[in-house]
Amino acid sequence: MRKSWISVSIAALVIVLIAILAAIQYRHQKQVSDDDREKLQNRVQESTNRFAEEFNREIQAVYFNFQMDADAWQRSEEFNERFDLWHSKAENPSVIKQFYFVSNDARLSVFDPAAKRFVPTEDAGLLTELRTRIAADKSERPFYGDQNALVLPIREAGRRIEHVMVKEHSANTVPVIELPKSIGDLIVILDRDALTTNILPFFVNKYFPDGEFRVSVMDENGGAVYGSTTGTDASAVLFDLSPDKFFMFSARDSLPRSMQPKVNETVVRRQSESRTTTIESIEPNKKTANTTFKVEVRKGGTGETHAQIFSGATGIPGTWLINVQHRDGSVMAFIDKAFWQDVALSGGLFGLLATAVLVIFFLAQKTRIYAQRQVDFVSSVTHEFRTPLAVIYSAGENLADGVAAEPDQIVRYGGLIKSEGRKLSAMVEQILEFAGANSGRHRYDLRPLAVAELVDDAIDECSHLLESEGFTVERDVQLGLPSVKGDRDAISRAIKNLLVNSIKYSNGSKWLRVSVTNGNRKVKISVEDKGIGISAADLRQIFEPFFRSRSVVDAQIHGNGLGLSLVKQITDAHSGKVSAESNLGKGSKFV
Repeated sequence: MRKSWISVSIAALVIVLIAILAAIQYRHQKQVSDDDREKLQNRVQESTNRFAEEFNREIQAVYFNFQMDADAWQRSEEFNERFDLWHSKAENPSVIKQFYFVSNDARLSVFDPAAKRFVPTEDAGLLTELRTRIAADKSERPFYGDQNALVLPIREAGRRIEHVMVKEHSANTVPVIELPKSIGDLIVILDRDALTTNILPFFVNKYFPDGEFRVSVMDENGGAVYGSTTGTDASAVLFDLSPDKFFMFSARDSLPRSMQPKVNETVVRRQSESRTTTIESIEPNKKTANTTFKVEVRKGGTGETHAQIFSGATGIPGTWLINVQHRDGSVMAFIDKAFWQDVALSGGLFGLLATAVLVIFFLAQKTRIYAQRQVDFVSSVTHEFRTPLAVIYSAGENLADGVAAEPDQIVRYGGLIKSEGRKLSAMVEQILEFAGANSGRHRYDLRPLAVAELVDDAIDECSHLLESEGFTVERDVQLGLPSVKGDRDAISRAIKNLLVNSIKYSNGSKWLRVSVTNGNRKVKISVEDKGIGISAADLRQIFEPFFRSRSVVDAQIHGNGLGLSLVKQITDAHSGKVSAESNLGKGSKFV
């Protein structure tokens, strides 16, 4: 008992340690998961911002390269030089589809690339609506996304070299910037196909190349411009034309990426000429922001200085929005999925370890129990063998010494030796059968059998024992039983084992009942007695090898614990089932 408690305590301690380690591992994985989520979220937002910044630089290059004052506009060669430089150096010159100029007196002209000049044209289609909206929009909105149009104001040059003094203002006042008078608007129509088939896919492949994230671009009305997503992990504004992050070159050289030629002895100095000014936009209760700045370019050695005022805007309607979403639905969903996969894996490993500990513990306990039962078996078999051997030895000695000389005595001693020899033979056969069944070498001769005859033969073979013990046997065999396929000798031994057990554990009752019924495609053979019965605790183990109830051992009822185990082995080998019902002190029924 002490060893059993030690084993249980060790197993329980190991299980507790495994549970503690599992809890620590779970907390660690949770912390790692949270860190990974934050890192991935920051990374995708950073990539999205860089995507938007580089895309916006492409558009800003168009917007600021062709933004000029009235004096430069009057010189057509200025625009032509910018146009030629753009087409020769830009990576995506096709992004510009057409140029229009709308003067303050509503005259409309279109740029003719062949003639290298703006020519008058008739207003048509969506341009009519666009001109109306430009005229009504007091916020000088730079981009109209639904019409793919950049609007560049052309202002008089009178104020371009004025220095504006910016004074400190209280939080309740807003500085007002007086801009040069506009003479008209240059409208740059962008090619949406070039944006969606060339530029946007280029940046998608650059910043999200592995397909881990889905990218979509939505216009100001929520319509899909490129791709599609159902949610967002990161977003940024496209067509943000604020000049804060835009590095300006001289008027002729304000170009993106590969369009930036080397300029010898040119000094570029960017001066902020204004702070952000808040004005009312078209939409109620929505603020927008304009920014203007002056660029001065001084040629080295000449002393000439060229200055120009540029303007841009942020927060104005018309911008596009880029949304980035993880392919698993969201960054959180992806990290949670990975987290639970890790938890399942580590939990499975800890569970496997705990299961292994429990299995080892139960196998050790079972092995210990079987070992003890084997010791008890050897002890009981030795005792069972000793009694008939002693009788045989004594009878043989009396015969050899001539003590039993009378014929009647010789016959009696001979019958005694025969009876005890039969017991020994039966015990040896039982042990050999158990060994053969457990080794897997036993083979059954399966043939069609008449169950009624089989039961009658088993009862007849036990008739001598039944008569000597004074038992009355009730036989109830259903008529019309079907034949079954089985080994005659094996099934007969199983029935005889049940009969012998009922006699052995009768507790003075001399009644037995043997019945055979047919139902549910099974033939049921039942042996019922009114003996000592079996306790509920023992009933679960009676078919295990070497098991004998403690009360039976204490009562010194002979046996070796193999009988019912052999009954179960024989029944299982015939694809059958054996069961027992019992009430302690009232008898048992084996089916």
